[in-house]
Amino acid sequence: MSHKRASRGATLNTESARFNLPAREEDGDWLDNRDSIDGAPPPVRTNVTIETPRTILARNTSPDIPFDRSINPYRGCEHGCIYCFARPTHAYHDLSPGIDFETRLFAKPIAAELLAAELCKPGYVCKPIALGTNTDPYQPIEREWRITRACIEVLAATRHPLTITTKSDRIMRDIDLLAPMAAQGLAAAMVSITTLDPRIAMTLEPRAPTPEKRLKAIAALAAAGIPTFVSLSPIIPAITDHEIEHILARAADAGAQAAFFLPVRLPHEVAPLFRAWLDTHFPDRAAKVMATIRSLRGGRDNDPNFGSRMQGQGPWAELLRTRFQIACRKYGLNGDRVRLRTDLFRPPAGAQGELFG
Repeated sequence: MSHKRASRGATLNTESARFNLPAREEDGDWLDNRDSIDGAPPPVRTNVTIETPRTILARNTSPDIPFDRSINPYRGCEHGCIYCFARPTHAYHDLSPGIDFETRLFAKPIAAELLAAELCKPGYVCKPIALGTNTDPYQPIEREWRITRACIEVLAATRHPLTITTKSDRIMRDIDLLAPMAAQGLAAAMVSITTLDPRIAMTLEPRAPTPEKRLKAIAALAAAGIPTFVSLSPIIPAITDHEIEHILARAADAGAQAAFFLPVRLPHEVAPLFRAWLDTHFPDRAAKVMATIRSLRGGRDNDPNFGSRMQGQGPWAELLRTRFQIACRKYGLNGDRVRLRTDLFRPPAGAQGELFG
């Protein structure tokens, strides 16, 4: 059974069966207190667990991803975006990709120290590091933990290039670090805007800053000389696709220089969570939405194959691409991909050297 939960994206907190983990038994904690006077579940508090990883750089060799290394200061994301492809990672912790993903978060306070150690390693080859590739580096808990900022401080001090993807205006708090880096050709940012409709945003990405705040972030970043892109990812058929042109026009007015989009992806546990969200918030069009998604994904809820997973296939995918390309040309969002410099990099003296002395 699904429930609307105040300020949360998922309507379910189902278990994952992919790793043969035993189902949790009710133990009287907040997860089990599902009843309230009106029959709806009570609000769920966010809690944060400290994680102490051995390394902080995640590397990938995916042929359809334009970076080979990234930093994720947090696991889980309080923004609660129902479509988030990172939700299934919570199953590794025997936690639900549903409500748990939004409320049981992990923070890595030693991330900056680990990063400095990585950059010190003999033979390290400098290439841009991506932040915000899995969960948002500027989700609400960054306000207190400031792990993302600490990592940027390390990269700024070593003149190491970075890119940041976020749907939060909290990135503006780090413009003092990012603007000087951008002036040296070391930084670029991408701000995600999936809808301009506040009613849709309230359920689609309930704890993310409003679309208008994100447009202000684009304007502030661009004004500071930071190359800034807008991402329309994901585009959801029959929910947000009608806004493509409007979002691109507003982003261009704000100062974005180029744009990017992906059709919605529904890997693993995201598919049933998304279907439950549709049934709860858009029951009148749920069947149409899923039918269109399957037409984009070769008849399945999700297509995991390299290349096609990012582009989609069939007439719907071609229509989205055509509309997107025409609108980008119209609004001047055809800027060349930013090429960040790597020749300025200077490793720290040591993991506990100049950066932490």
